[in-house]
Amino acid sequence: MNLPYSESCERNKKPILDVLLRILPAVGTVLEIGSCTGQHVVYFAPRFPGLSWQPSDRQEYLQGLGSRIRLEGSGNILTPVRLNVLDSWPQCEFDAAYSANTSHIMGWQAVCAMFEGVSAHLRPGGLFCLYGPFNRDGEFTSPSNADFDQQLRARDPHMGIRDIADLASLANSHHMSLEQGFELPANNQMLVFRRNDVSNAGK
Repeated sequence: MNLPYSESCERNKKPILDVLLRILPAVGTVLEIGSCTGQHVVYFAPRFPGLSWQPSDRQEYLQGLGSRIRLEGSGNILTPVRLNVLDSWPQCEFDAAYSANTSHIMGWQAVCAMFEGVSAHLRPGGLFCLYGPFNRDGEFTSPSNADFDQQLRARDPHMGIRDIADLASLANSHHMSLEQGFELPANNQMLVFRRNDVSNAGK
């Protein structure tokens, strides 16, 4: 069977897992936004026996994603669901959310919708783990990231590497706070946002 495949997913899955093992809760449900080929979720899920993983993506990716999960997935991976951040979200809450290499290929409107949707479906205290290349203080963190950003914007002017400060501000507007960041190989980072307990705000 010809399964969808991403070379970058193979390269980055181990460094990402090393971070997730440090920060994800022991039990609960994790929403993966933009599961795409499914390489991450089938690799991560067996390492978290107390977590249920909810893969998701746009309709056009669900067939290949489902095929990989049926062939390689573990028992704690749920049936993939359709998720377009601009118009459809699963009607349930999650203890954590994770997304890799999405914010720079979405338009800013979709990035805002992703943060809004995550906040609406994340339980208080839950984590949103966002992986990818990010700018810091308006500057690229490497020449290769600057080149990559140029390639993205040539494909679509709405794409582009996002600045950490902008994402932190966006998170704050949706009851989340940037808690920590991890430097990962190939000039990528993992940003970890925590959903605030709005009911206790101001107490």
